[in-house]
Amino acid sequence: MTTLHDFSACRIDGSPESLSRYAGMVVLVVNTASECGFTPQYTGLQELAVYFAGEEFAVLGFPCNQFGGQEPGAEDSIAAFCQSRFGVTFPLYAKVAVNGDEAHPLWRWLTRADTDHPQPVKWNFTKFLVDGRGRLVKRYEPAVQPHELLDDIDRLLGG
Repeated sequence: MTTLHDFSACRIDGSPESLSRYAGMVVLVVNTASECGFTPQYTGLQELAVYFAGEEFAVLGFPCNQFGGQEPGAEDSIAAFCQSRFGVTFPLYAKVAVNGDEAHPLWRWLTRADTDHPQPVKWNFTKFLVDGRGRLVKRYEPAVQPHELLDDIDRLLGG
């Protein structure tokens, strides 16, 4: 597995999806949590999705309960929370582990794709920017706000 497009994941409603559907698109992959100090970043992630609507761009949210137990709910309650509190319309996936032996294969790849500096996810709202070929371009730590990614995303989109 060498690109984002080689993986599959379950949507938050339980339906399986091949991430090859994002071939040719710039994708921002984020591990999320509903009870985290960074949870308000859902607003900025949704704003990115809206700002780049009509372009080949997608935000993908992967809820994770590995950091401080800050995503304890079931998928249906996570989806309802994200939609009602933040108006999230970008794709959300089933809860995953992003680190350790139980980590989803996508997340094992994301954390090791930078072979010079592989590292586990440190906390919720770590962001991974992937180009249209499905290659990891850049990683952003949780404190980086979504609007700070505008230039990098625009550059990948050819703007």
